[in-house]
Amino acid sequence: MNKELYINNTLNGKKELFSPVKEGHVGLYVCGPTVYSDVHLGNCRTFVFFDTVVRYLKHLGYKVRYVRNITDVGHLENDADEGEDKIAKKAKLEQLEPMEVVQKYTLNFHDVMRLFNTVSPDIEPTATGHIVEQIEMVEKIINAGFAYEKNGSVYFDVQSYVNSGNEYGELSGRQIDELITGSRELDGQSEKKSSNDFALWKNASENHIMKWNSPWGIGFPGWHLECSAMSTKYLGETFDIHGGGMDLKFPHHECEIAQCKSISGKSPVNYWMHGNMLTLNGKKMSKSTGNTILPDELFTGSSVHLEKAFSPSVVRFFMLQSHYGGVLDFSNDALLASEKGFKKLMQAYKLLKKAVSNASQSKDEINNKITDLCSSCYTNMNDDFNSPKVIANLFDLVSIINTLDQNNNWNNLSKNTLNNLKNTFTSFIEDIFGLQEINLGDNQLSEDLIKMIIEIRDRAKKDKNYEISDEIRDRLVNLGVSIKDGKNGTTFVVN
Repeated sequence: MNKELYINNTLNGKKELFSPVKEGHVGLYVCGPTVYSDVHLGNCRTFVFFDTVVRYLKHLGYKVRYVRNITDVGHLENDADEGEDKIAKKAKLEQLEPMEVVQKYTLNFHDVMRLFNTVSPDIEPTATGHIVEQIEMVEKIINAGFAYEKNGSVYFDVQSYVNSGNEYGELSGRQIDELITGSRELDGQSEKKSSNDFALWKNASENHIMKWNSPWGIGFPGWHLECSAMSTKYLGETFDIHGGGMDLKFPHHECEIAQCKSISGKSPVNYWMHGNMLTLNGKKMSKSTGNTILPDELFTGSSVHLEKAFSPSVVRFFMLQSHYGGVLDFSNDALLASEKGFKKLMQAYKLLKKAVSNASQSKDEINNKITDLCSSCYTNMNDDFNSPKVIANLFDLVSIINTLDQNNNWNNLSKNTLNNLKNTFTSFIEDIFGLQEINLGDNQLSEDLIKMIIEIRDRAKKDKNYEISDEIRDRLVNLGVSIKDGKNGTTFVVN
């Protein structure tokens, strides 16, 4: 197995050989969700991809520390430094406490991630759980001469940072002169020296619920600050990989780099990776136009854009059929085609599992072809996690599997070749791509059994035995049954 992995580093736009900070270990940080609403498909694509990255790194033998945060404070509307906190705003709309909103949508996020069969991060820190670390980081940036306080708020001084020989815009490719030219003129009411400066700490108004004491008064941390504080706490001053959606390159990740370099003088991340956006029916997803779809709508088939429900594994497979760096377009037809391909792949996998060869040697032609294709799976995966090409290799192998099975010619393969083929399929389908084939059947007995189990869960919830209730839900999810609690009771869908 070839372990020479190349990653397209968005810091310089080059494909580079991966070399970890510590041999045999990988530190990976992925920006998690801001938990003020149901997780959207764009987020899901990002997390499914980085789940595949984690799985593959482990498959290569690396010990991975995977950190993915939860943003539960400090993310203001429109990613700006002014306006309302997204979570506080949602709390008012839903007439809940902010932490009730956080809990509600964090649970939704975890439920969706379980449906997509993603591995849990090793550490999942929250912004509210790391206020001390964020205050300490602000103090260090001030002491380094790259931040200033104004009326209880603290801002990063971008111009001072640039004047000291640093590059602001190295990740996004933006030039500071262009940023200044394209920015609005500051009016006399602004606290900032420049519109390019960004908040490290914001002064909280009297009616602001989520606020903490600090050396500069009562307030809350800036959105960009949390990821810098938490990533470096758990992964060190310089770690291996930082990932997220393309929309985070600027300003979020650009600001992360500036914050860390202003303190340590070193770049915090060796390899930056960004997943591209999603479209629906060839158009940008938009709530206002109705051109949007949620994961739950995919799994239940309740969206106007779909003619049926799709299994989480099919959706995951569909995502992996496109390279993470390219735009992925969701459509009913594309999902139907992906479902057809998924079933074909899993059927061949079933045939392969039952295959037996008693031959010590094989025909050179078929042996070489299978060996080359198995090797190509790793070659392509090592080329910036090129899952579409790997899947193409697997389908070439599917054709061979089907031919061998139809003609009962498994003895044309040596035991070694057959084992290599089985190991390659198991590794990529289950271990790396995280695909599951679960078929409970459509018969009435299966449906009645599920209903009975849900009734038991409902009784557990009524008795406030939430541990049992959650365990039943989680085990149903693992079996391919997604459940949804509503005002009119619990509904389920067999995926």
